[in-house]
Amino acid sequence: GKNPEEVLKKYLQKVRHPPDEDCTICMERLSAPSGYKGPQPAVKPDLVGKLVKCSHVFHLHCLVAMYNNGNKDGSLQCPTCKTIYGVKTGTQPPGKMEYHIIPHALPGHADCKTIRIIYNIPPGVQGPEHPNPGKSFTARGFPRHCYLPDSEKGRKVLKLLLVAWDRRLIFAIGTSSTTGESDTVIWNEIHHKTEFGSNLTGHGYPDINYLDNVLAELAAQGITEESLAQEKD
Repeated sequence: GKNPEEVLKKYLQKVRHPPDEDCTICMERLSAPSGYKGPQPAVKPDLVGKLVKCSHVFHLHCLVAMYNNGNKDGSLQCPTCKTIYGVKTGTQPPGKMEYHIIPHALPGHADCKTIRIIYNIPPGVQGPEHPNPGKSFTARGFPRHCYLPDSEKGRKVLKLLLVAWDRRLIFAIGTSSTTGESDTVIWNEIHHKTEFGSNLTGHGYPDINYLDNVLAELAAQGITEESLAQEKD
């Protein structure tokens, strides 16, 4: 991990006269010292900083503690409005993402072929960034097949999903909401369509809002065409 004070310096302005409101991390007044009770960061508890893009204000102490509790990848997400600073990455375990075109149309997308994505993650041992480091994890239901229309918007979603995969944001290790099994590979906040010709589970087509919804979910993880263009510059 990177030194949290150095990381936060890039995204913050110091606030000399804190506003008369609560820090939404520790719920103490910003004019009082931080109420954070965990391991104490090497920052004075009464310093206050403002995030430069969204202007939300917090105790520096609380932001450092929050950063240390994350996966320390050099990025920060505002706890109030979810604005992302830096490039957000996840903790997806190693695996493979492949895709190809199949010559069939999805329900609701009769005018184009279909992109099939295949995700494969083998079981393994959890790393330091996972819930139980050193403990093994299971990977059920792989390879997982997912479908997008091979339309302009579908190809845009594919391009952004490839970035999400590289940033380890598509899967995580946690507790399955369907089976209750812990220490297993689970989907991570970016919905996929796993049914091809039907929609028995709600994870199929037709679904006229799906592509827009998944673009919004990708944007919430900091992945948009605009942000990719900026990172190239």
